[in-house]
Amino acid sequence: MMSKIAQLSLLALAGLLPVSAVAENQPRPRSVTVANHYSLAPHNPSASLTQWTGSFTDLTHKTVTYTMVGANPNTNNTSTTIPVVLIPIRMEYGVDNGNLKFNPDGKIVANGLTVTQNIMASPIFKRGITFVQGGVNLGDTQYIDAFQRGNFWSAVSTNTNYHILLGAPKELPLQTIVVTPAQGKVENNPFGAGKVGIMTLSAFDSKLQTFIKNLGSQINPGVLPIFITFNIFLTQNGCCVGGYHAAYGGAPGGQTYAYATYVDAVGSFSQDVSMLSHEVGEWLDDPFVGNAVNCTNSKVLEVGDPLINEPNYGAYPYTLKGFTYNLQSLEFLGYFGAPRSRSVNSWLSFQNDESNVCPGQ
Repeated sequence: MMSKIAQLSLLALAGLLPVSAVAENQPRPRSVTVANHYSLAPHNPSASLTQWTGSFTDLTHKTVTYTMVGANPNTNNTSTTIPVVLIPIRMEYGVDNGNLKFNPDGKIVANGLTVTQNIMASPIFKRGITFVQGGVNLGDTQYIDAFQRGNFWSAVSTNTNYHILLGAPKELPLQTIVVTPAQGKVENNPFGAGKVGIMTLSAFDSKLQTFIKNLGSQINPGVLPIFITFNIFLTQNGCCVGGYHAAYGGAPGGQTYAYATYVDAVGSFSQDVSMLSHEVGEWLDDPFVGNAVNCTNSKVLEVGDPLINEPNYGAYPYTLKGFTYNLQSLEFLGYFGAPRSRSVNSWLSFQNDESNVCPGQ
């Protein structure tokens, strides 16, 4: 019997169905750009994210100006730590759409920790791995710090004390989303073993906005809130979105936040903290989702998206305290047309797995 995808493909070839309809019906690894919620920007915020502004002239001779998290690595030789709050979300599906619950506080993984605990024990927040890229020692540090040190290695190799670190995350109370049949259902994981829950991104993000409002004083623009789920994919014009980052308002006083799912199936898209590494890396280099670049595949400086379709979804294994975590490679500024000499080994990406600058450069 011909598969549904094969039937759609034949219809598309016959001109009876748009090719885009086939793509939307095929689950594919995705991370999306969520527009800034400017209408929700905080008024007179009591704190702001530590940030700096820089620029470069790209290969099309246009000036690209950006705002990034931390201190300017070109002029600072200090360490910055960003406070983090971690908000686990239990996803509940009723009898009409799967009859399952996905709880990151209740799932125990191979090292005896819950999903939430294992995220906090990962290289996103913990040191213990020495990152050596192409023979260059970037330091025993957190993964995102190692990436940014490599991104600005021409300066950091001299300013050796430069770091941008995430503080030990404070876990906030577990939140719950009851998913209606109209919003999503439980399905087989299209990328591996087991079941996953599906929910529309717009409905999910609306819930996050409510959580941010209800958590009140525990979240402010000087803090990065990270929301996490277990074995969940979001949908927006098709499946499967593993994470995103967004903001309420722009620099300097906007509230930023990030979301990522943790999937426990070996080899799956979004395995363990791979999507979290993707989204936190993108938040670091484009916190307010407004750093415009001159690429035809992306209008903003999103350092994780171009590598998500690599084998194993761009993730590389690193072992810390007996558990092997998957961390996604990220693009350096050279990919977007900046001088390649700024990055470690003049590479275009952290794992040297990118051979071309972005389309349009």
